[in-house]
Amino acid sequence: MKPATVLPDAGILPRIGPQTHPVPGGPAEGPGAGPGLTDRPRATLCWGRWSGRLVSDRWTAPSPPAGSEETGWCQVSEPSESFTAATVILVRDSDAGLETLMLRRNSKLDFVGGMWVFPGGRLDPEDWTGLAEDQLLAASRRAAAREAQEEAGLSLDPGSLMPYSHWTPPPIRLKRFLTWFFIAPAPEGPVRIDGGEIHDSAWMQPAEALRRRDAGEIELAPPTWVTLYELSSFANVGRALEHAKTRECEAFATRIGKVDGGVAALWHGDAGYETSDASLAGARHRLLMLDSGWRYERSP
Repeated sequence: MKPATVLPDAGILPRIGPQTHPVPGGPAEGPGAGPGLTDRPRATLCWGRWSGRLVSDRWTAPSPPAGSEETGWCQVSEPSESFTAATVILVRDSDAGLETLMLRRNSKLDFVGGMWVFPGGRLDPEDWTGLAEDQLLAASRRAAAREAQEEAGLSLDPGSLMPYSHWTPPPIRLKRFLTWFFIAPAPEGPVRIDGGEIHDSAWMQPAEALRRRDAGEIELAPPTWVTLYELSSFANVGRALEHAKTRECEAFATRIGKVDGGVAALWHGDAGYETSDASLAGARHRLLMLDSGWRYERSP
């Protein structure tokens, strides 16, 4: 199994080599992302169902590929735009155990509308004030703290945010957000949502949030689900923060493969990762998103 992809302390993102995406009933391969994270993928055939619904912006072919209406395969033939973003996992202790702040996004928003997320958003020019181009990590910390203030009314010191993970979405939308995940203790004070982008908030135990997703009560994006799954193993904030301090910040560059009953998000170390073929036997590092429920698999 290949070693985990990790991010260097300076915050310089790892480069991603050429990617191909097999398509059932179509060409054996489609060109994917170029040599760097900011390069734009061109005509890419990919799996286009996310959390049980089609998320590609539109069919770009005159008609969907054969079988697409049934299987969810879609074609994205225009270059995708990539944006840098940041989010913060705010955690606190309660009598029931560790809780994290979850916000429900306005269902009318194009990006993860209606889903429950951690506070966050794209980097703004102001986040770069006084910083050099290679200080992405510092700018991302500022963005995450700013978004926590704007979306939840909570004030954070950007310096208190610890890198937790980095996520690169699959090329299934015309816009992709390359997102730093940070973790920090929740500050004192009430949560005040903005009522615009954010329509609801709740402190949830990670395991309870996962249960509610399986019950159809809330929607979660895969990066949020995996983060909650990891947090569910910690009894309190102290243990979660110690874990974040001692582990290397892991980078997840998602690829999508088809499996019986749904799709799988594939990551480094999975036997099917390089080819996006989820049927290959071998090591596992994937999130199975099935009609019957979601399940995370990762080989030791």
